Amino acid sequence: MGAQHEHQFKVIGTRPIRHDGVDKVTGRARYGADITLPGLLHGKVLRSPHPHARIKSIETSEAHALPGVKAVITGADFPEIEPGMLQIGENFVNPRHLAANIMARGKVLYDGHAVAAVAATSPHVAEEALKLIRVEYELLPFVQNVREAMQDDAVILHPDLRTAGVDAGDDKETNIANHIQFSRGDLAAGFAAAEIVIDREFATTMVHQGYIEPHNAVAQYNQDGKATVWVSTQGPFAVRELCGTMLQINRGDIKVVPAEIGGGFGGKTTVYLEPLALLLSKLTGRPVKMVMSRSEVLRATGPTPGSHIRAKIGVTREGKITAAELHLLFEAGAFPGSPVAAGCMTVLAPYDLENFQIDGYDVVLNKPKTCAYRAPGATNPALAAETILDELAEKLGIDPLEIRRINGAKEGTAQPAGPQFKRIGYLETVEAIHNSEHYQSPPPQSANGKLRGRGVATGFWFNAAFQSSATVSINTDGTANVVTGSPDIGGSRASCAMIAAEVLGLRAEDMHPVVADTESIGHTDTTGGSRVTFATGLAVYEAAQDAVGQLKQRAATVWKVKPEDVAYQDGVLSCLTNGHESLSLKEIAPKFPRAGGPVMGRASVRPRGVGPAFAAHVVDVEVDPETGKVDILRYTAAQDVGKAVHPSYVEGQIQGGVAQGVGWALNEEYFYAEDGTMRNTGFLDYRMPTCLDLPMIETILVEVANPGHPIGIRGVGEVPIVPPPAAIANAIYRATGVRMTELPMSPAKVAKAILEKNGA
Repeated sequence: MGAQHEHQFKVIGTRPIRHDGVDKVTGRARYGADITLPGLLHGKVLRSPHPHARIKSIETSEAHALPGVKAVITGADFPEIEPGMLQIGENFVNPRHLAANIMARGKVLYDGHAVAAVAATSPHVAEEALKLIRVEYELLPFVQNVREAMQDDAVILHPDLRTAGVDAGDDKETNIANHIQFSRGDLAAGFAAAEIVIDREFATTMVHQGYIEPHNAVAQYNQDGKATVWVSTQGPFAVRELCGTMLQINRGDIKVVPAEIGGGFGGKTTVYLEPLALLLSKLTGRPVKMVMSRSEVLRATGPTPGSHIRAKIGVTREGKITAAELHLLFEAGAFPGSPVAAGCMTVLAPYDLENFQIDGYDVVLNKPKTCAYRAPGATNPALAAETILDELAEKLGIDPLEIRRINGAKEGTAQPAGPQFKRIGYLETVEAIHNSEHYQSPPPQSANGKLRGRGVATGFWFNAAFQSSATVSINTDGTANVVTGSPDIGGSRASCAMIAAEVLGLRAEDMHPVVADTESIGHTDTTGGSRVTFATGLAVYEAAQDAVGQLKQRAATVWKVKPEDVAYQDGVLSCLTNGHESLSLKEIAPKFPRAGGPVMGRASVRPRGVGPAFAAHVVDVEVDPETGKVDILRYTAAQDVGKAVHPSYVEGQIQGGVAQGVGWALNEEYFYAEDGTMRNTGFLDYRMPTCLDLPMIETILVEVANPGHPIGIRGVGEVPIVPPPAAIANAIYRATGVRMTELPMSPAKVAKAILEKNGA
């Protein structure tokens, strides 16, 4: 499929008002917690106050006896799940581990681990019932540092866990779930050829996606064995599959209705409450609603992993990278499955390298099981590689963008995982930043005791495709319904509507985009991996083409000619063989009943032509050397977006990713006390940036069309979170002369580093 040219688009690239905008701003949109049903019960979860303990006994009789309590469940009420692996879109899930995460079996493995759940006539009664559940714990030693968890004498979380991957076959007890390795060339020869080598260690902490809407689920299990779940999720089909697996219910007996979603960023791609609500509903015969508090969200749902990274990079005097060696130690949380493989695949992908070795370790410890967070795994090691490149450029006396240009990946460059890039726009993003008004302006000068500096960094995300289904049906007034199974977390209603409008020659406003439940559309994988506008958009494109084919047949019936004698362009059908007067879509739509019946195009796809995403960022910062506080003065992000379907949405995705990256860089972290419990379990202490902490984030949309998509689309939502911590670290160095190697670069850490430098 070749990409169309710019001038051929009429709808793609414009900025229509979003189709769901009025519902969102008027409060009419229904989120998960807005669902209410007759006879509704309310569910609450009892959670462990310990990071690691054996459950000796659970006594629930007092809770059962409380008036208004209708059911109490523990791990003993769930079926035993066989070990194995289940592929859910981009994620591989061990159902046994997932079952033990949603409700502890035998042991609790982190502060906040679910131990029991109740359903009662009100949330208050349910909370009172939790206080009446008696749990006897045997406290166990715990480990919350990734390097300590890897030691031979470490506390073991799972006695049956053995290392997979490179070290498979070793039968010793371990917390290392997986060891992944990518390598190429001759590492020793590469470093021998280098004239400058920098070897540093870096550390990052767990951070949370920070979505506004907490996790929720409303479940109704009927007497006929059929069940419905209403939930804010990125993947309704994943919820159906995982609930069916957890409770051993036929998938076809579960309908999942996706509610509106108040943010996900990768954190709503699995299940926490859904199986609990379903089981409570099954036991009580009544619908059950469960909604997490913010404390529960932070303590017990998947943050992105903290990590320890060692990076060593060598270059020639001309700035050519001769060798790179990285060790990535990632926190998986209480169960295996950190995104360390993605970290290994992304960290050096912007560069054309002959000699490298990347080792990744997936390590369990006594913290919540990690989950995806916007380019999962990519931001942590980018901090290491991109700050070392900045340091190398400084030692060579060249512009930090120049070292990236010299080594930049282009069409034909092999990725760390092996495949060669097709047409990509990495160098174009570097050039766009270099030529930007921001970068061409004079670097910020220190003044009034405040230190100022400018930093750059780049990033990569491979993007995903997987499976999608769509239908495009023509209404009798000539408008169209666009039905997909992809929850809209970043503007995909608008982008899918615009793709259909482009094919049909209609206005975006003539489209009615619908996100359907699992019984109303074909299988569609989770909204994640920056796949929806690419893959679901392709399904919509093909469904609209299918509809156009049917429209030609309908016109052929009306005109009594062959379908191949009918042309369709810009919403108008024309007869190529004789003088029939052209018919607009609005004119032929009422004739469908007499011309062959309704028109509904459909498509299901599993596309192969994914276009990866690259970004280059520049930031100006101001540092108060006394307090260590860092202020962002100006930020510009350039990104290869393939083709911006709705540019406003693309800009918003980039700005949102940058904002989250700034929080990760400067303030956000999971803080655990010495007793292993999380101490900052609310947004007052888990410090996310607000509008007061951010400038207007400038964006530059670089459009290098993806050759694997008919419209040139690449995913855009994830790569913008990759460069910010490294770019800010580099800017802090240019301001203060201090190289920061730990996230977050909080005021205390920055002030301490400046003091140590000045003292030295």
